[in-house]
Amino acid sequence: MSKTPVIIDCDPGIDDVMMLLLGLRHDDIDVKLITTSAGNQTQEKVMTNALRFASYIGEDVEIARGADKPFIRDLMIADDVHGESGLGGVELPEATIKESDRTAIQAMVDVLQRAEEPVTLVATGPMTNVGALLLAHPELKAKIKQISIMGGAARGGNVTPHAEFNMYVDPEAAEVVMQSGLPIIMSGLDVTHKAYLNQSDVDALKEVGTPLTDKLHGMLAHYMGAQGDSPFLEPYYSDVLRLHDLCAIAYIIDPTLFHGDDYYVTMETSGSKTAGATVVDHMRNMNHEPNVHVLYGVERERFVNLFFSVL
Repeated sequence: MSKTPVIIDCDPGIDDVMMLLLGLRHDDIDVKLITTSAGNQTQEKVMTNALRFASYIGEDVEIARGADKPFIRDLMIADDVHGESGLGGVELPEATIKESDRTAIQAMVDVLQRAEEPVTLVATGPMTNVGALLLAHPELKAKIKQISIMGGAARGGNVTPHAEFNMYVDPEAAEVVMQSGLPIIMSGLDVTHKAYLNQSDVDALKEVGTPLTDKLHGMLAHYMGAQGDSPFLEPYYSDVLRLHDLCAIAYIIDPTLFHGDDYYVTMETSGSKTAGATVVDHMRNMNHEPNVHVLYGVERERFVNLFFSVL
C-alpha cells in the first residue's frame, strides 16, 4: 500500500505534538512538509516547538514559518491551556534541524507543484496559512486531494458559546477554506470531545517508560490540569484528555474510525456575539449543496490504539 503524501499545518501546542508524532511515525503517511501557524502560542514559539519535537523524535523534515497573525484580526493565543512555552513546561533539547529558508506559502507551492499525485493538507491550527495559499494560488487546487482540519463545532464552542478556538482566531481564513470547493473533513468539537484518553490510558502511557513517553506524559498532565469544568457539556469533562488535533491525521490513516456526514458549512465573520462560529446546516434548510464532511462520532478504543501504535 502506497503512503499518503501530506502537508501538515499546525501550531504546536500539546495536542499538535501528539498529532505530529502519529503523522511522522505512521507507515501510511508521508509528511512532505510541516508549516507553522500562530495560534496556541506565538509564531516564534510554535516554530521552536515544531523544530525541537521533530528533532527529538529523529525526523528530518522541512519546517517552514507561516503567518505571524490572522488575516485581519489581532492574534489570540491559548497560553492558559498550553503554557508559556506551548508545551506545558516540558523541556525539549535544542533542535538539530534548521528552520526552512522558505516561507510556508513558498514551500507549500513547491511541494504541490512537484507532487506526482494530489496531496492531502492536514490543518490543526488557525486556517491562516491554508487560506492564504488558496487565495494566492487557486491554480494549485487540482494538486490538493483533500483538507482535513481540526476546528469548528456544529453545536457549542470552547472560546465563546458558539466558537471553537481555531476558527475564532481567524474566521476569515477559515471561510476561504470552507468555500474553496475542495473536499474538506472537519474534526470539530462534536467529535474531538469523544476522542479522549481516560485515566487508564494515561497510566498506560506512563508505564511505557521511555524518555519520549515521559515527556508526553508531562505535557498531558499539564493539559489535564489546565482544563476547566464544564458539566453543561458532559459530567466527566475535566476527568479525561481530549486529543483534538489527533483526529485530523487519524482520519487520513483510517477513516473507518469515525462517523460523519456531509453538510453545508460556512463561517460567521461579523456577528458581535457569534464571530468565529461554524455554521453547520444540520437541518439542511439553507439550500446549499454540502461542502464539508463533518465528523461527529469516533470508535474511541480503536482511536487510542492507533495513537499507542507509534509509541
